Amino acid sequence: MSDISPEELGERLQTDANNLLVVDIRHKGEFDDWHVPGSVNVDVYDELADAPDEAKDALSGLPEEKEIVTVCGAGVAAETATDVLQETGYTAATLEDGMNGWSRVHRHAAVSVDLDGTLVQVARPGKGCLSHVLISDAEAAVFDPSHYLEEYEAILDEYDAELVGVFDTHAHADHVSGAAELADRHGIPYYLHPKDALAIDASPIEDGQTVSVSGFEIEVIHTPGHSEGSVSFDIEGAALITGDTLFHESVGRVELGVEAGIEDSNADQNAATLYESLQRLQDRPDDALVLPAHDPGSPEPPVTATLGEVRERNEDLDCDREEFVQELASDIPDHPPNFERVKRTNVGQESVPGDELAELELGPNNCAAE
Repeated sequence: MSDISPEELGERLQTDANNLLVVDIRHKGEFDDWHVPGSVNVDVYDELADAPDEAKDALSGLPEEKEIVTVCGAGVAAETATDVLQETGYTAATLEDGMNGWSRVHRHAAVSVDLDGTLVQVARPGKGCLSHVLISDAEAAVFDPSHYLEEYEAILDEYDAELVGVFDTHAHADHVSGAAELADRHGIPYYLHPKDALAIDASPIEDGQTVSVSGFEIEVIHTPGHSEGSVSFDIEGAALITGDTLFHESVGRVELGVEAGIEDSNADQNAATLYESLQRLQDRPDDALVLPAHDPGSPEPPVTATLGEVRERNEDLDCDREEFVQELASDIPDHPPNFERVKRTNVGQESVPGDELAELELGPNNCAAE
């Protein structure tokens, strides 16, 4: 059986995409929800499970000059698709662990920003997640890390930097944070607002506080609405790390904490609160880079936009208060998978075994309002 690792596929998509075709054999609804960028859907999942020969006709129309990579949820059905393709003369391989494996892939690149140091953006294309590493004078701070800590340890090694602080903008609902574990591993502070640190040991931060790490003054801006403890971080007026409060073309949704049973408010109240938080962020300099915790697609780092550009692109910022509240509180998109357990894990109310974390957070992030 021919396999390709998620990491190798990620590299090939960046360097050799013209010679490669990713074929997703899952049902169309699953593909529409979440897929490898640039892939095509040939829905033969049932045929491959019941009678693989019946899938040959549907798969026979693929371009023969391309190397085919087959994808399913966990890589099992895709192995059968690869067998069928190889029997009919195609060069084909199976993505190891399927979309489960693709969810683990991380990439990073430096951000061009007016700071006396280096800001690295870490993208997780399978989840649409973005995190950041701030480095100066051989010291580093990490913001919104995933639980795949080896990705951040590798960046610290690459820049020969000592980690001195770890920050979460909020208790995430779409993926399990690795911030507390990363901080504990290095014996350093983990910063999270008390409204989201319900049952987890964290160094509290509050609105207007300045935290000095790795040679930078980081201002805490309490920006609740998406969650009660959501904050944004202003790095010396040059960069705004906005978490799930402000995206480049959307804003954070407002009902997840309520429906997870950890907030006493309601969606209308949270939407009104988020509106006020966004007004505060818009007072920041136009040329400050907005660096959210998510990008709606499969991001290739660096993903950046100035606050001035975000104002032009983001229609949510044009709404008056009443319209904003009505739209966010009434138009509820699909929830992130297992968001209740993910949210409870990130506030410290639930402990998930390490071997269950990857499966718990599989699927699209869905943390932005539509």
